Amino acid sequence: MTDTQNHTRPTLDDEALRGVIDERLSGIVDRIHHERLREAAQHSTLGGGKRIRPIIALRTALMLGSTVEDALPAACAFELIHAFSLVHDDLPALDDDDMRRGRPTTHKAFGECVAVLTGDLLQSLAFVVAGESPRNPERVTAEVAQATWEMIEGQTWDTIGMFPEALDEAASLELIHRNKTAALIKRAARAGAIAADAREEDMVQVDRWGAAVGLMFQVVDDILDETQTTEQLGKTAGKDRAQGKMTYPAVHGLEGARRVVGDLQKEAESALSEFGPSAEPLRMITSLLSSRTT
Repeated sequence: MTDTQNHTRPTLDDEALRGVIDERLSGIVDRIHHERLREAAQHSTLGGGKRIRPIIALRTALMLGSTVEDALPAACAFELIHAFSLVHDDLPALDDDDMRRGRPTTHKAFGECVAVLTGDLLQSLAFVVAGESPRNPERVTAEVAQATWEMIEGQTWDTIGMFPEALDEAASLELIHRNKTAALIKRAARAGAIAADAREEDMVQVDRWGAAVGLMFQVVDDILDETQTTEQLGKTAGKDRAQGKMTYPAVHGLEGARRVVGDLQKEAESALSEFGPSAEPLRMITSLLSSRTT
């Protein structure tokens, strides 16, 4: 643990961090020159969302003694990648969804052509923004690129399968979501640590925490898809089951999926044990994500 982690620092609550993130994202999207493309990017990026990934990047940097400003480009880059992934995931060729965050999906609001181009542009913007990081911009950009690669591979396994023959159903399911969902969360935490010039031993624990929380997030998502309504979720409920996709409740049962959540929560909490009081916001995030209802 670095000396700066032992110092008392003024902190922002998560709502204040969302405000900082949204303000920066708005400025980033305003760089887009084409009016229709800019409107679609605003719809996709600024139209709600919990900002989990960018908050994780910022909280990790703060835990390690850095500042919001040092990690804000990394944080926004991961939110742009997340927004891009949702725009493309909702397209008819993939999940074919009409609703996202309680509003029409981007292709429903702007048409498929604009939606494809918007997703492409958000991905490109993410790399531009990551490269604007004040500290270690090359390493931050590499984390964004690796997360995007892993996320797309996970989406491909989820969509068309073709798993390695040695994997059983449970291992195939984990392969999907270690990539499709967990990679962005884990690497957002890593990018926050990189922006803080973290020591290698701290990076190892940040990596452990992000991997556990990232997978836990998806298991909870699968449980919610089985137990919540479309109105509660803000997106179509039961879609994965209707499409015959592998989910944690389908493979392990609802109670088995809940046990997986508990095991992953313990792993995440263990990874934070060496960081002391400075990790309290990440402990809170761990708890909230394990028990979220939307």
